[in-house]
Amino acid sequence: MRFDDVWFRYARRAGWTLRTVDATVEPGATVVVLGRNSAGKSTLLQLAAGVLRPVHGAVRGRPPVVGWVPERFPADQPFTTEQYLTRMAALRGLRGGAATDRWIERLGLGEHRYTRLADLSKGTAQKVGLAQALLVTPGLLVLDEPWEGLDSAARTLIPQVVGEVTAAGGAVLVSDHRGEIAGLPHAIRWTVADGTVTPAGDEPREEPDEVVVEVAVRRTDADHTMARLRADGHRVLGVRAERAR
Repeated sequence: MRFDDVWFRYARRAGWTLRTVDATVEPGATVVVLGRNSAGKSTLLQLAAGVLRPVHGAVRGRPPVVGWVPERFPADQPFTTEQYLTRMAALRGLRGGAATDRWIERLGLGEHRYTRLADLSKGTAQKVGLAQALLVTPGLLVLDEPWEGLDSAARTLIPQVVGEVTAAGGAVLVSDHRGEIAGLPHAIRWTVADGTVTPAGDEPREEPDEVVVEVAVRRTDADHTMARLRADGHRVLGVRAERAR
């Protein structure tokens, strides 16, 4: 799939969100999209998935099967989890409930099978969004901050899913401020800044703008503290127990 001189803005008189984007996604590639908030990462991913169309230029060679997981799943729909996934499977041309049952089980959605989407927590709704994108193995999987609200088991599953899609010859584009996908072997990094997209290796070198801060908390507060840090966009590099003195 290729971005061919892609330009995009949200209104005719608005500034350009993205401009002169020229980039290629090869089959089997994992592309991690990096950048600050409001840099245009989500816009780029929506263009890749076909949710948005370029104002100028074109996205060429998009695979026929695209799995799209937005940052926030649209849960305001009159379906239960099972009803929604069954209908999405039908749209994909699947018959029977095998694919639906597989992803309900794999993502731990069994107890929410008959729960209305509007009644799900954000993290559980996000799992439903991930399941619908994977009912058929996609030729292109697009994930926009897929970890938001997920429990630790589901977060661990996402790198596995990415590996399965690329092993089958599909490509994956994912925005990842947590750094959980960027560490995968052969992951390619694109940086979105100032309306342009720069593949790794082409960007100018600069000093890192991060420092490591060690924080000691009570053992009982550890999970809550890590969740808050991640929610604020920080990376948790590790946890260790303080040795008795």
